[in-house]
Amino acid sequence: MPEGDTILRAARTLARVLEGRRIEVFRSPLPKLSGANLAGRTVVRVEPRGKHLLFLLDDGRALHSHMRMTGSWHVYRPGEAWQKPDRLARAVLETEAFVAVCFNAPVVELLSPSELARHPSLSRLGPDVLSPTFDSATARERLKAMPRSPIGEALLAQGAIAGIGNIYKSEALFASGVSPFAPVAALSDEWLDRVIGAARRLMSANVDSSSRTTTRTAWAGAGRGSSRYFVYDRSGRPCFVCGGRVRMRRQGEAGRSTYWCPGCQKEPGNPGAVPP
Repeated sequence: MPEGDTILRAARTLARVLEGRRIEVFRSPLPKLSGANLAGRTVVRVEPRGKHLLFLLDDGRALHSHMRMTGSWHVYRPGEAWQKPDRLARAVLETEAFVAVCFNAPVVELLSPSELARHPSLSRLGPDVLSPTFDSATARERLKAMPRSPIGEALLAQGAIAGIGNIYKSEALFASGVSPFAPVAALSDEWLDRVIGAARRLMSANVDSSSRTTTRTAWAGAGRGSSRYFVYDRSGRPCFVCGGRVRMRRQGEAGRSTYWCPGCQKEPGNPGAVPP
């Protein structure tokens, strides 16, 4: 599933080509959108909210998409060949200069102002980890409202912090020296701030790159070679810091994969394992 850095990067690209432009043609095969008449409307702003993407229109409505595991937005010039077949398009916005196509997204919907305000997912989102106005204190308090939850599960709760996904969950906890299985209640405010800060730092470093990595921004001296990540997708391989074996365990009701180094990540934390 695209995480917050991918959505922010997509929003920036779409904003450059759509903001302030008049929609000439809008089409969608989705029953709820097939009759939507957006021709003549202007895209005022393209806004990322965690893993959600909003196209705010001049009449107050918003086109909302959520990529989940399969979706993506592409931008083309009029007449340019698409990289995916038309049958996979869920929404197409055509302006005079550009064509924006949403492929395979499970969620694409048009919201009225009131529907946007009370949307069951959007209205409950926590602070967006990549927002310029991100409030770390609010994010920390929302995590603390789940005291019995393992921190590895709590970080994925979009109502606490919006935008963090499975990759950055594992990498931020490793960078913080915190076990993903430690309950939130076992972590002091200082440790929670360390974890939140690591996630924000690692994700921010990847916003301008289409090739996501966490090792590029890590401390000097770790023998990371050409690996993109410290622990994610490295089960059974040696840890770059302590040499122990990275492990993977399914976590939470959804059985999401969690990668961690038992030698570097203790409960509630191991401040000597990695540099601050």
